[in-house]
Amino acid sequence: MCLFEMGFEEKAIKLQVKEEKACETKKICLHAFTDLTYVAPIVFLYLLKECYVHAATTGDSLEAKIIAVRLFLDIVEGSIDHDERIAVKILEVFDIKLTDIEKVASQSKAKNDRRFHNVKAFLEQYIFGFIESESYMTAVNLLEHFSIRQSGESFLVKMIEKKQFRAAEKWATFMGKPMLSMLVQEYVDRNKLKNAYLIVKKNNLQQEFPDVHHKYKESALKKLAEKACWDVAEAKANGDRQLVDYLVYLAMEAGYLEKVDELCNRYSLEGFPKAQEHEAIFLQHCFLNLNELGVEDIIWVDELNGLGKATCHIEGSKVVGLDCEWKPNYVKGSKPNKVSIMQIASDKKVFILDLIKLYNDVPDVLDNCLTHILRSPRILKLGYNFHCDVKQLAQSYGDLECFKCYNMLLDIQSMFEDPRGGLSGLAEKILGAGLNKTRRNSNWEQRPLSQNQLEYAALDAAVLIQIFYRVCDHSHAADALDGHNKIEWKSYIVSHMDNPRKSRKESRLRKEPEPEVKDNEA
Repeated sequence: MCLFEMGFEEKAIKLQVKEEKACETKKICLHAFTDLTYVAPIVFLYLLKECYVHAATTGDSLEAKIIAVRLFLDIVEGSIDHDERIAVKILEVFDIKLTDIEKVASQSKAKNDRRFHNVKAFLEQYIFGFIESESYMTAVNLLEHFSIRQSGESFLVKMIEKKQFRAAEKWATFMGKPMLSMLVQEYVDRNKLKNAYLIVKKNNLQQEFPDVHHKYKESALKKLAEKACWDVAEAKANGDRQLVDYLVYLAMEAGYLEKVDELCNRYSLEGFPKAQEHEAIFLQHCFLNLNELGVEDIIWVDELNGLGKATCHIEGSKVVGLDCEWKPNYVKGSKPNKVSIMQIASDKKVFILDLIKLYNDVPDVLDNCLTHILRSPRILKLGYNFHCDVKQLAQSYGDLECFKCYNMLLDIQSMFEDPRGGLSGLAEKILGAGLNKTRRNSNWEQRPLSQNQLEYAALDAAVLIQIFYRVCDHSHAADALDGHNKIEWKSYIVSHMDNPRKSRKESRLRKEPEPEVKDNEA
């Protein structure tokens, strides 16, 4: 074990180490060493602590502190290359105060050095070097350790501008309440409301900043509203009337008018216009609707007979659109929720399968029906990033075979080199209007689903068919694809049929001819 002495005479400190019944004498050798650049602070700290502990037990703690002060002075005067954190650790471990440094400096070789005539000024110059090099946390630690309070608001602002928030808070806390108040105001002015809120809460500054709490909460609600996480936002509001009012305002601004009425009814809010009756007009002018896509019916499927009828209808279709939805999970690190519904759209109808209920009630029939649909070579199945959905389906219902293999799947996303904007962006590019995505993160496990949820889900599946039709229509190809040639969509069809256990029925299905979808009819 070695402890480094920089410019000091070699000295031996005897350590008594008891190992069971034996007693062995060891030494810490103080070797000259002038470069601490590559010495990890944690290693150096360990060595310092060992020296300090054993010195204290042998009555030499004062001598150990003197050695540490000399080491620190060598570091300060620049004769030793070092990791900046080591200087701070030396001060902390040996509890070195300004008076200790002044005493050692007056008795050592430094007494002839004019730089040490005013130790405090010399230390301030040393600390200023860290400020200049933007090593703010080291500078703050040293200023706090030596109780130097000369730096003020400009130093605080500089740390904030450089995003050194931990150093800024530590400095403001050391300086006291006025500086903490300045820090809070700087955060408020820069719209860093979470930082401001945490400092106010931690330092009991509610009286000085009564509005920070609500501003922070409103900021959090706005971020959730932008992601359409209305249920989470409402839970965050926790019944606070002011926050609920703000949430209603956000819902109105986002066009989520159904939520406006829901909140007004739940919390008995008055003064807000009834929004439900105006929503259809709003959506009609801004987004695609089912009537424009030719959809005549949305059919909810949650029992055996409905599933059979849906399967018969879908098996008679040449092209279908597929999509699915599940309840968002906002708990970091937790597993995603089960897929709640699966939408299957034909030209005129959209079937919405309640997977949760069907799986609980008739799992074998559900498996058989979806196997026929997903593995049929006669049905072209359209999806958007559907590989993600298939993976989620397989994880949600691992004992079903239907989600492990598929045939004749065309992922619309793969046909375009620049898929920015998602499905809504693609719909706007091809069909001239996007999709209303405000209900994307709603609770898909609630039963019954609202009419707006049903329409949202149906649109996501039905629009795939219309995009496919438009892309395959040569007369619209130039406009839709920015002048590119007509897409050869057949080359994008994929299958995943690697299940080693194939029934005879599946083998017969494979032998059936592929669907003849003419480009001008597709």
